[in-house]
Amino acid sequence: MNRIKRIALVMVIAFVGLTMVFAQGAAEALEAQKDIVVLYTNDVHCAIDNNIGYAGLATYKAEMEKDNFVVLVDAGDAIQGDTIGTVSKGEYLVDIMNEVGYDFCVLGNHEFDYGTDVLSSLLEKAEAQYLNATITYTGNGKNLLAKTVPYAIERYGFLDVAFIGVSTPESITKSTPRYFMEGDEFVYDFAAGEDLYKTVQSVVDEVREKGADFVVVISHLGVEEGSEPNRATDLIANTTGIDALIDGHSHTTAPFELIADKSGKRVVYTQTGTKLNAIGKLTITKDGSIKAELISEAEKDPEVTAFIDNLKSEYESLVNTVVAHTAVELSITDENGVRAVRNRETAIGDLCADAYRAVADTDIAFVNGGGIRATIKKGDITTANMISVHPYGNYLCSCYATGAEILDALEHSVANTQAVAAQDGKAVGESGGFLQVSGLKFTIDTSIPSSVKKDDKGLFVDVEGERKVKDVFVEKNGEWQPIDPEATYTVACHNYMLQDMGDGYTMFADNQYILDNVMLDNQVIITYICDFLGGNVGEEYSAPQGRITII
Repeated sequence: MNRIKRIALVMVIAFVGLTMVFAQGAAEALEAQKDIVVLYTNDVHCAIDNNIGYAGLATYKAEMEKDNFVVLVDAGDAIQGDTIGTVSKGEYLVDIMNEVGYDFCVLGNHEFDYGTDVLSSLLEKAEAQYLNATITYTGNGKNLLAKTVPYAIERYGFLDVAFIGVSTPESITKSTPRYFMEGDEFVYDFAAGEDLYKTVQSVVDEVREKGADFVVVISHLGVEEGSEPNRATDLIANTTGIDALIDGHSHTTAPFELIADKSGKRVVYTQTGTKLNAIGKLTITKDGSIKAELISEAEKDPEVTAFIDNLKSEYESLVNTVVAHTAVELSITDENGVRAVRNRETAIGDLCADAYRAVADTDIAFVNGGGIRATIKKGDITTANMISVHPYGNYLCSCYATGAEILDALEHSVANTQAVAAQDGKAVGESGGFLQVSGLKFTIDTSIPSSVKKDDKGLFVDVEGERKVKDVFVEKNGEWQPIDPEATYTVACHNYMLQDMGDGYTMFADNQYILDNVMLDNQVIITYICDFLGGNVGEEYSAPQGRITII
């Protein structure tokens, strides 16, 4: 064998040997690769020990970590919704999430409810990384969301998974618009519609270029019809490259759905419902398939249980004092358990609106249905009960308003209202801005489509056609009189709606104020029951009082 052939043979043998080594290494790596389990929650709303609870989540997480790569994420609205959130301005919830071991979170609209300055402190306190690809700061001051990042890419074995955070543009009106402003200018811009799709597509392309094998979007967008074109389904249909989308906001129970993206590829969609009815489990298997399911049962981790119990003990003694009594149940739902306070007059709505009107001594009072959060059971009423009803920490305000402004507010309120209140066990035509009223009565003609014009942030601009609200009367000295658009009335509510343009109500922001942030919202209700009703809610609030007629 000549020298050239001997060299060629040695090279072939070396190449074959090296190939066998690489093949053996790849096989060993594949054998060592574990499934990637993404556990997720959404819209917990302070229900820390409801259902499976955070303690059950901790147990299940530890169990999964035995044989899998595990990451824990939250899709928003964790820190607001009940007493524990209100008294700590979300801090106790961040403490619990740190204890359980969250890795990534996104900002729901209710993460902003204590103000962007408070949120900034909570972001500093959180051990999880908050992801935000769709909110940009355009001001000249301090960006209070500077701790957020658009995405994170994590390696699990030899696979790279990108997590992208998306927040609903409805945050501006479904939290407090003033929180997103410096002076009179909005300085936090939420990508919406086509801009939302383009922004997310750009980030997806970027993480793919950086080597991401899988792209998981964690969004607080929801799938409610009223959120179009900013629903999670809209986002999927107008983008490519997303493998799975973990969602929140609409409180939808969606264990595992497949939705076609812009290219026709099927994207996994999932959402857990609300208040820890279940936790989600998204599994990326070692062979590249993706599945999702909901987990509703797990034993409670004793250490996390003790941690939560210790936090609860710090505030429960302060808020469990009995302050009043009710002879009737005051429910936010209808007789079938379907939420009614956001699309129909309710007895608890009448009570809350009456409280604002009586304590402020005004002609009229409003309360947004989305701000009435809990049912009061028949029997003793505690401070905790009242905080559960009004957990936001808003303050009583009153102002002068023209009849025309009041008519605009009513029209804005009922833009989504439909003739049917519920269908298939779910509320229809809901709006958090639906007004429960005092000192007013009127009719809503649902055969007329809404002619309310809003700006790109969902703020009221004008009414540009026939009105749905008819036959509006104001109570004066015990008599009902037709509202006069030219007359001036006194109106009571809270700062969120009157001053801060909450739920898009712009018509009162620049009015002359009589009472300016004078009493905490839940204290308004306590004061009314104790000082005006003698400490007891009676049979007059056993049912809605007929202030709103719907045809």
